[in-house]
Amino acid sequence: MVVDDSAVMRQRLKAIIESDPTFRVVLASDPYEAVAILSKSVPGVIVLDVEMPRMDGLTFLRKLMRQHPMPVVLCTTQAERAVTALEMGAVEVIAKPDWTNASRLNEWSASFVETIRNAARAGRLPVRDDRAASPGGEARHSADVILPRVPFRPSPSITDRVIAVGVSTGGVQAIQQLLTGFPPGCPGIVIVQHMPPDFTQAFATRLNNDPKIQVEVAEARHHEPIVVGRALVIPGSAHGLIRRAGTGYRVELADGPPVCRHRPSVDVLFRSAAQAAGPLAAGVIMTGMGDDGAGGLLEMREAGSLTIAQNEATSVVFGMPREAIRRGAAKYVVPLDAIASTVMSWHANPDAGTWF
Repeated sequence: MVVDDSAVMRQRLKAIIESDPTFRVVLASDPYEAVAILSKSVPGVIVLDVEMPRMDGLTFLRKLMRQHPMPVVLCTTQAERAVTALEMGAVEVIAKPDWTNASRLNEWSASFVETIRNAARAGRLPVRDDRAASPGGEARHSADVILPRVPFRPSPSITDRVIAVGVSTGGVQAIQQLLTGFPPGCPGIVIVQHMPPDFTQAFATRLNNDPKIQVEVAEARHHEPIVVGRALVIPGSAHGLIRRAGTGYRVELADGPPVCRHRPSVDVLFRSAAQAAGPLAAGVIMTGMGDDGAGGLLEMREAGSLTIAQNEATSVVFGMPREAIRRGAAKYVVPLDAIASTVMSWHANPDAGTWF
């Protein structure tokens, strides 16, 4: 069900979604009409606007999650409200497109349909998985287009440890819970959360203002140092890499095509962590659809890193962790509330090379 007060927007989104024959779309002009439809038939996924007459989208979402939780995708340009919606339980958020930019519309449409598929799987609907196909004819790139694969080479001048985290569908609440488990003296953290470009700043600010989180959180800037007690969220507009810098590390932001259909890509982050830090790095792959990060986490394990996958019971979508486990990339599979303590136990061991 598409809930949007614009008749033009409703029809455009309906046409895009129904380009995948898996889906049939019903339309509602506002939350009250949506409630009337819900009383007769329950959709598998709701696509929700924010600004609407009579009742705004967030109020409707709050009521929906209390009374009848289901997968909701927010379609908006408002970053703050998008993050709020994800905290309330929305499965995904996607920025509304620039309808005048025809060259980018096909790419946006393919991404939007894939977002709907992810939401449907989060609701355990039987949706075909055609990740092997290239939506909209778009090529599927590996991390090689951003960072060539090279073996880890130790540096005697670097002893700092670093934590790399990759997450997608269901990740906003998962990252919030993960970060509450880290003390102020934890190793520097770099996070890739699949999120539209304009929303990662609001996400980082929200995390930084959470009184339960003891580490500082910020959106990463190019060449920013990775320091103890600080978590950096890679912007949604670039790939994020961990690079050596003197006796520690810094973030490098790189342009380039999507990898595993994502920019930023978890695979790119994990490969860079394997190359820069090897056994001084911990890689954590969490809830999300698809396989982004599975290959990179395997490279981290082969380089001697600590590698962790979130378990199925605590994942909103068990796609990314499952694929990492299937490839043998995860040394440990643990529930969400045990990930931080597992990482800190590794950090407390003075000999990274023999921790395993």
